[in-house]
Parts: sequence; C-alpha cells; structure tokens
Amino acid sequence: MSEGDFRLRTTGAVAVLTLDRPLKRNALTSQTLLQLERLAGEIREMPEIRAVVLRAEGDHFSVGADISSLGGAAGNPATVQLRRSAQQGARLMRALQEIDQPTICAIQGISTGGATCIATACDFRIAASDARMGYGEVKLGINLMWNALPLAVRLVGPSRAKRLVMSGDLVAAPTLADWGLIDEITPRAALDDAAIAMAEKYAALPPIAVQMIKRSVNALSGALDAAVMHADTDQWLLGMRTDDFAEGIAAFQEKRAGRFTGR
Repeated sequence: MSEGDFRLRTTGAVAVLTLDRPLKRNALTSQTLLQLERLAGEIREMPEIRAVVLRAEGDHFSVGADISSLGGAAGNPATVQLRRSAQQGARLMRALQEIDQPTICAIQGISTGGATCIATACDFRIAASDARMGYGEVKLGINLMWNALPLAVRLVGPSRAKRLVMSGDLVAAPTLADWGLIDEITPRAALDDAAIAMAEKYAALPPIAVQMIKRSVNALSGALDAAVMHADTDQWLLGMRTDDFAEGIAAFQEKRAGRFTGR
C-alpha cells in the first residue's frame, strides 16, 4: 500500500512504514506530515498488527523540514492561520505516540529537526553506525516545536537536551546511545533486519499487556507535557518574525554561517 510519500507493508504481525522521498533526502513537507498522521491513525486500528517499524529509503532518514516551505512563511500570512498551521507537527506527534502498538524507528545517515522529533515519538530507536541526529531549529532563529522538547528531556536529561537543542549540532550515534536517545546501534547493512527483529520480539508478546504498559508509561512520563508546552507554537511565531529568522533562512540557502543580531 502507498500513500503519497509513504509505503506501508505488513510482515506477519509487523507493519513496516517507509518514508520514500530519497531524492529530496526525505525532507518533510506539510503533506508528508498529514500523510504520516493519517497512517498512524490507520495502523492503530489494525488489531492484527502488534508492532510497527518506521524507516526511510536512501542515505538519510530525513533532513527535517523542507526549508523552502519554511522560507515562504516569512511572507506575512494571517497570524491566526499561521498559528493553526504551525500546530500540525504537535498533532502528528500525538498521533505517533497514540499508536497502541510498540513502535521502532530505524535511522540512518542524517536525522535532524522534525525528523528527530518523529524518531523520539517512537518507543525505540535503532540507528546505523553512520547515523547522526540533532535539532537544527536554533540555527534558523526558532525554537524546537511540535511539543517535542519534553521527549528529548526524558530521553537524555536536561543538560544533554540543552546541548542538543541549543547547539543545533548533529551528534553521532555512539554518543547518543551513551546518552540514552538511541537504544541499539547496528551496521548500516543490518539496520532493517535489526528493526524487524526488535518488532517481532514485541509482536510475539501478549498484545493487551504490552499495549497497556506502553500507554501507562507514556501517560506517567508525559503527564505535564501539555501544560508546559502549550505555548511552543507562539514561541515559534515570535521567532519566525525576527530578523534572525530571515538571516537563518538566507544563511542556509547560501550555505554560509549565520550572522545573528538578536533582533
């Protein structure tokens, strides 16, 4: 089965969902996010599926948001509509976390920004030895959105979350495994097999118990997320209307370091 940028296939009790935009380095567009949100809801309603693998074709898991579409946001659309559109990522994150079945994300090459947010919304992450992950939003003068900050903090702790989010650096898989963001590292050639093997392990367990445990852990660890992160869209609106945002977009497009002024 295919839907837009994704392919969905099932292997026994395991669903394998593939992001398939390798020529664009699997950059995320608004349509990509909508498609993934819909597919997450569909998979949740498949009782025969007991575990899910999220993977991507090509050399990279995903370079994150399509910056060309971000740049278009600087044209001054109505703020109320812009705010509604900006909440799309948070809706996707909720949809991914609300998949009842255990979810495993397989990551190769680069994963940054929204792609790393998506990976952290899964229950487990397996990375190829060449993988590098991070959050690049700060280099565009904007905050980390999508209600994704609490997930980073829970996985790696406050200090390391600050390093990841405030620096915008890509961090190598071995370091991220040591920090707790990655659960397992494997050679690139074995990545898909390792992800399927983990999925099959959970698929073989009693599904009611596994899914209840997952939902309880998520509810406990994320109990205050909505209260704390309700304003991250508004923070983004502030950030993207600054001179530094325009400079960040220009620097990215011109492949140079940004010159930021705090204005």
